[in-house]
Amino acid sequence: MTGVFIDTNIFLRHLTGDHPTHSPAARGLLEAIERGDIAAWTTETVITEIVWTLSGSTYHQTPAQIVSLLAPLLSIAGLHVPRKRLYARVFDLYATTGIDFVDAYHAALVEHRGQRDLWSFDTDFDRVTGLHRLDPLVDLPTVSVQGSPGA
Repeated sequence: MTGVFIDTNIFLRHLTGDHPTHSPAARGLLEAIERGDIAAWTTETVITEIVWTLSGSTYHQTPAQIVSLLAPLLSIAGLHVPRKRLYARVFDLYATTGIDFVDAYHAALVEHRGQRDLWSFDTDFDRVTGLHRLDPLVDLPTVSVQGSPGA
């Protein structure tokens, strides 16, 4: 991976424009990356932290608003993000199904791997057409839940 790591706060200052000096500097950095003057990379964790922060009590952004802010950033050619192409589906699931961002990421990843089954107690996955959630309480009846971790 080439380039320099970009932390969450750079993206947030650019997206929110809420700091008199950091916001314009962050915008300038992202424009330089977009022009190809600077190579940069970030992580899935940073993207998740951006979503979490924007949806929280300070910014109150809806999933649709967050997707409209993040999609253009992830389209910047000079910004490397692991599994970058997966985010179109992640954003679609996040904005349209009502599941949280991390579950949307995992659902998209399961689909990307050509699978449809996943184990989870979380019924939110049932909202994703094409996925089949397996519940250990139902689909693995020989497992004893007494005395198991987290029981």
